[in-house]
Amino acid sequence: MTESRIFPVLGMMCAACSANVERKLRKTPGVVDVSVSLPGRTASVEYDPSVVTPEDLRREVAAAGYQLVIDGGAGVEDVQRRAFVDLRRRTLLSWVFAALVMLFSMGGLFRDRPFVGNLLCLLLAAACIVFCGRTFFVTALQQAKHRSANMDTLVALSTGISFLFSLWLTFSGSAHTWFDSVTMITSFVLTGRLLEEKAKNGTAASIRALMDLQPKTAHLINLDDDTVSEVPIALLQPRDMLEVRSGEAIPVDGVMRGGNAAVDESMITGEPVAVPKAKGDRLLAGTIVKEGSLRMRAQQVGSDTVLSGIIRMVQKAQGSKAPVQRLVDRVALVFVPAVLGISVLTFCAWMLAGAELQHALVCAVSVLVIACPCALGLATPTALMVGIGCAAERGILVKDATALEQLHKVDTLVTDKTGTLTIPNLEIKASDDLAFEQRETLKPNAAEAIRRLRASGIDVWMMSGDRDDAAAYWAARAGIEHYRSRVMPQDKEDLVRRLQSEGHTVAMIGDGVNDAQALASADVSIAIGRGTDVAMEVAQVTLMRDDLLALNDAVGLSRRTVRTLRGNLFWAFIYNVVCIPLAAGVVPSVHISPMTAAALMAFSSVSVVLNSLRLRRSK
Repeated sequence: MTESRIFPVLGMMCAACSANVERKLRKTPGVVDVSVSLPGRTASVEYDPSVVTPEDLRREVAAAGYQLVIDGGAGVEDVQRRAFVDLRRRTLLSWVFAALVMLFSMGGLFRDRPFVGNLLCLLLAAACIVFCGRTFFVTALQQAKHRSANMDTLVALSTGISFLFSLWLTFSGSAHTWFDSVTMITSFVLTGRLLEEKAKNGTAASIRALMDLQPKTAHLINLDDDTVSEVPIALLQPRDMLEVRSGEAIPVDGVMRGGNAAVDESMITGEPVAVPKAKGDRLLAGTIVKEGSLRMRAQQVGSDTVLSGIIRMVQKAQGSKAPVQRLVDRVALVFVPAVLGISVLTFCAWMLAGAELQHALVCAVSVLVIACPCALGLATPTALMVGIGCAAERGILVKDATALEQLHKVDTLVTDKTGTLTIPNLEIKASDDLAFEQRETLKPNAAEAIRRLRASGIDVWMMSGDRDDAAAYWAARAGIEHYRSRVMPQDKEDLVRRLQSEGHTVAMIGDGVNDAQALASADVSIAIGRGTDVAMEVAQVTLMRDDLLALNDAVGLSRRTVRTLRGNLFWAFIYNVVCIPLAAGVVPSVHISPMTAAALMAFSSVSVVLNSLRLRRSK
């Protein structure tokens, strides 16, 4: 019996970091599957608790130089918040050091006394390394102990080489040193990370929005004297009696036992209209009492509520990896060692070509600085994280990254009729003597949704167990050309497989019960549900609101996400392919200094995250 948990991971800075953590966990005995998310700073681990414990996992990750947090809770947020504040402080301080070094080295203040100016710059650069860039060297040493390397290795080498060479130049009587490069590289790298962290926090906005739906306290009713007291929701137990007042969020899942209220369930269903509730009705955590007040009996509390399940699903989906990310991870593992090799080759090539030592070092250091595994590692996961989060905000639950990526390829949709396209009339018994409209009605927006799908290039097939004339009638009403009647579950699966054999990428949408076989066979399985039934478990994509236009939203969001993902990957690869040779001096007319290289590197990683965040503004 295996368990699955999502652990926060601290200390990851680039694609090489996340790849190293994932490799370390994957080699741990008892670990069945693992997926590490760089932008989410999490590790989703499926493991056998009889073989390995969370403490064992923590030790394995710590041995690689990172911190796996196994207790979770608010403590993780506090640590991350303190780390961000410390990063901001070090960034601001580094720019102070950089400005002073630039002033002393280029401002002409020590034109007649260059040694004094260089000595001051030496002290300022040393202070910048100690107080602002120390973490680069600490992490690089940790990585070296485990025969690994990451972005910090490149930064530590570039600033360290620049500092030592400048130290030699200072005491050899040279008027020109590289202390300005030391401070500017440190400043640009820290600035890039600060902006990157701020932008990455934006990719998790959807999860925070879902978490904020749940109140921190609840009104607990004492059944002995009917008094009401406010208590933290962590203390609530099943069968507790609670009171929820107008404007308040329902704290747990349960059943209404009294009162008169209308509840806004848009966070679950996507429907903006408040729903009147009566005694015995189901109530869900996070929904809001818009009018009146109610009393309820708690049933599911804490992590067992529907809202908690949705949050876990979105977190797991955001941490999952699309197929293309596996290739990126393999590249990331060899990227930093490859850059180190290119830097050494650059230095040797220029020295053999008869160049001055300073020119050879400038080119070698520029190669180290300009290389950016961060952009490579963030390209795919940030786009998917934002896309899946945006989908959740629109009432579309995506189980994994593969489903979101696959959805953009769909060219054929197979749909069930009853319950998906039409609403059955449950108050009457089915009879061949009844008119079609007496037995069921076409769902609002169904025809418009089909029209939009066909306009976007998706062919639609309707499958129904109903008789021939009924199937023909509702297919025509919905605007569907292809349909099958009197079908059994096996017939639906057979159609899906036939369409796939013809080269089509097929999505199946149904209720998750009699359509289970076809859903399992489809390239993308979609269910319509309210998040409280088996549909969430059956399908890869669940439309929380009972509106087929949500399917158009899902397809459109998938296509925009994949376009963004591809754009990110193109930029990340092209940036490194073009900039590394330029930094090495392959084109004689182009000279990239270490300072310029640092600015380009910072811009490349931040631009990938900002490009992904554009998805939040797309319609």
